[in-house]
Amino acid sequence: MKRTLYLWLSLLFLYSTWSVGAIASTNGAVKRPNVLMIAVDDLNDWIGCLGGHPQARTPNIDRLASRGLLFANAHCQAPICNPSRISLMTGRLPSTTGIYLLSPTQFRQSPALAKCVTMPEYFAANGYATFGCGKIYHNVTSTDTFQTYGPRGGFGPFPKNKINYLIGGKLWDWGEFPERDEETSDAKVADWAVEQFRKPHDKPFFLAVGFFRPHVPMYAPKKWWDMQPAEDKIVLPTVLATDRDDIPKYGQQLTAGRGAPRHDWFVKNGQWRRAVRAYLACVSFVDYQIGRVLDALDASPYSRNTVVVLWGDHGWALGEKQRWAKRALWQRETGTPLIIAAPGMPRDCKTDNAVGLIDIYPTLADLCHLPPNKNLEGRSLVPLLKKPDISWDHPTICTFWLDNNAVITRQWRLIQYADGSRELYDLGTDHREWHNLAEDPKYLPVIRRLTGFLPKFNAAPLPGSRGLGSRLQDVPK
Repeated sequence: MKRTLYLWLSLLFLYSTWSVGAIASTNGAVKRPNVLMIAVDDLNDWIGCLGGHPQARTPNIDRLASRGLLFANAHCQAPICNPSRISLMTGRLPSTTGIYLLSPTQFRQSPALAKCVTMPEYFAANGYATFGCGKIYHNVTSTDTFQTYGPRGGFGPFPKNKINYLIGGKLWDWGEFPERDEETSDAKVADWAVEQFRKPHDKPFFLAVGFFRPHVPMYAPKKWWDMQPAEDKIVLPTVLATDRDDIPKYGQQLTAGRGAPRHDWFVKNGQWRRAVRAYLACVSFVDYQIGRVLDALDASPYSRNTVVVLWGDHGWALGEKQRWAKRALWQRETGTPLIIAAPGMPRDCKTDNAVGLIDIYPTLADLCHLPPNKNLEGRSLVPLLKKPDISWDHPTICTFWLDNNAVITRQWRLIQYADGSRELYDLGTDHREWHNLAEDPKYLPVIRRLTGFLPKFNAAPLPGSRGLGSRLQDVPK
């Protein structure tokens, strides 16, 4: 009888302890960290800590990397703004959603996303106050997924007349403009973000801050140009003249680069070095704005309990493979910075394991002790945050238009196009991806293994998909 009574009392004690703990957690006694998420448009690896360009100056991004883990092999899920950002914010692959291009921007048009809970909505549902500003999604209408939204920013201001590229649309240009930082939309976005750290918050918060530079037009005030080497001292990307010769016909046509100036135009008109200098100036400028936000966090009461994640939405080519901009499945276009600094995690670390931006959503939910969202297609990177050098046998996938996919690991990049043609690169010996190995029979086992990771389902493009122009008619079916 006494033993039975003892068992019942023990169970009652355990239940009471669990109940009190659950209630305490619900009431906030178990303090969840805040989140600061910083997005940068069209930023490749031309930052100091990634070493992508010897003249890149990014002291603020570098100091953030020293606080956490630098993912040196991170990739977008689509090398174009709209699908990349939608994939990141919803945790779903473009091949699942059918959103491949600049439109449609209303992501809930996709049957796969009609009832999805976006990252800020998931945090809000779990007790967070959510704030956003600048460019987080590609368009401004999706800001309704945040509880509060500040200035949306934009690509302007624009000069009365274009400065260097005098033809085409107003976005393609570069030069010293405007006169002062304060006139730029990115400075105004940073102003608003800084102000949020000066306010009292009675709930944990999720703050997303999106910057537009170095996206074209590559305008930056003169002081940021003056910070760069003189034009004749600018180091140009290393380019192979025959780089595109071993690319399949389908890949050549898909990546013809319409919409951006042709590389031979930059060379012929003596604008290559100037445009590279412009990109470096814009990177230095946006790094300074990022530093302002980090300084505000450091000076706030939230500095010790905030997860900081910085990402770029995709890469950017400046002459590599004889092309400019994005919209291709090579390293220059898919590779992007990713840094995560979290309380209690190792600092000043780097990993070369392949990861994707789609992994950010589950990672932040994990770091903030939220219940797992089982509808996500990425995976938590917390194991890498704890031990950056662990074995990580998980490729990441990047998609550009229907049924064109890249599988990326620590050593390999396999590109398979819709017509079945392929490219294969050994990243350990050929990091510039100059030598396509796909036709060499000895690499057939590698190709067979990597094709096993390709999406099993490729959703049809949603109605209204635009962004490839006449290339869609040129590419073979």
